[in-house]
Amino acid sequence: MNIAVLGAGAWGTTLAILLVDNGHNVTLWEYKEDYSLILRQKRENITYLPGIPFPDKMKVTNDLAEACYRQDIIVLGVPTQFLRGVLVQLDKSAVKNTIFVSISKGIEINTNLTVSCIISNVFPFLSAGQVGVISGPSHAEEVSRKIPTTVVAASKEVPTSRLIQSAFNTSYFRVYSSSDILGVELGGAFKNVIAVGSGIIEGIGYGDNTKAALMTRGIAEISRLGIALGACPETFSGLSGIGDLIVTCMSRHSRNRYVGEKIGGGMKLAEVLKGMTAVAEGVTTSKSASDLARLHNIEAPITFEVYKILFEDKDVKQAANELMTRDIKVEYYNRYDFD
Repeated sequence: MNIAVLGAGAWGTTLAILLVDNGHNVTLWEYKEDYSLILRQKRENITYLPGIPFPDKMKVTNDLAEACYRQDIIVLGVPTQFLRGVLVQLDKSAVKNTIFVSISKGIEINTNLTVSCIISNVFPFLSAGQVGVISGPSHAEEVSRKIPTTVVAASKEVPTSRLIQSAFNTSYFRVYSSSDILGVELGGAFKNVIAVGSGIIEGIGYGDNTKAALMTRGIAEISRLGIALGACPETFSGLSGIGDLIVTCMSRHSRNRYVGEKIGGGMKLAEVLKGMTAVAEGVTTSKSASDLARLHNIEAPITFEVYKILFEDKDVKQAANELMTRDIKVEYYNRYDFD
């Protein structure tokens, strides 16, 4: 197939290379003209994915119209908060038969829309079968080196999820399929907020017990909010839920965990972000997730505290203490306990 990948970050670059190796005709789009030239000259993403050479057949361009003209699939690796600004530049007639596949993991602030909803909002003429996502525990640093990885491809239309599955599946990148596109997106987005919290715990100097508690209660929180928004409960037990949460909370590759770790160690958010070249989606998603939880009256204490730490300069140890000293709760009662 003819495929464009928009966004030459580590993940976009990794999947562009994977798709070429899978036999597709691939064009990678980089929005900065000067860096696009560097990518073409070096045939390597020296900033975001050093040491991984580009296949000879992979095209690189700064021309958005050229990259997207009558492609079978357009893969969206642009950070969520900038995606709408890219999509509105596309010629609608050139993408009317295209399938869009999101690989970003965020929620648009102000609108609180997932990426698939942004796509449908900008291109209302697209059918449900022209919108899909890929998500799961998958750091670019490992996939690019062909370390075994599993993810899930989702679309409201099963044939589309299976087509995406087939396009991306390799011997080292195993792709499952799902029809719960909303749940897959929400799991991938909300876990970034919990990962920031995991980094904060690391920065404070707390231990494995605390991180295990955060992840366990974090997936409960993600599930409550996701189900309230219309997602399937089972999705949050899968790759885009608990799977992605584990890897993002624990891995040294996680940008969201990195942000939290620096803040837990005493740095301010602006200072941390200033020193980063990549985007940590969990920062802005903490606002969207908090807004959605309040709107739907969902209990999301971890999300609320992460937001307050990031944007209201709340003391990290005070936030941790308030989480630990909340009213005691029930985790689970078997219904037979009350018979």
